[in-house]
Amino acid sequence: MRVVRLFMSMSLDGFVADRDRKPIALFPDLENLRNTPALAEMIEATGAVLMGRRSYEMGDTEEGYVEYEHQVPIFVVTHRVPNEPAKHDPGKGLSFTFVTDGVESAVEQARDAAREGMSR
Repeated sequence: MRVVRLFMSMSLDGFVADRDRKPIALFPDLENLRNTPALAEMIEATGAVLMGRRSYEMGDTEEGYVEYEHQVPIFVVTHRVPNEPAKHDPGKGLSFTFVTDGVESAVEQARDAAREGMSR
């Protein structure tokens, strides 16, 4: 049986981004965090990522998702599909699917993609 895990980092006062909607302030030493066994285990167990449009846009920077820790299919719940996806390297396994028909559909699609990826 596959498991859907919810992972989100949040400050104690309830924010998932700084005042400028940038996540960097919440992770002052992201490189050290990436090298921890706990994060390595979580990355290894992740078959797909589900995120909202605002979270997606926070990662849509000049560097894009090229170095994003989860190089797996990403499903973005949104009301509107962007003209072009954020910068990424499809050769690493990351792809974007913009889901406009609701969270339930996005979870189902992400679960199917994770199942397919884990069976390889």
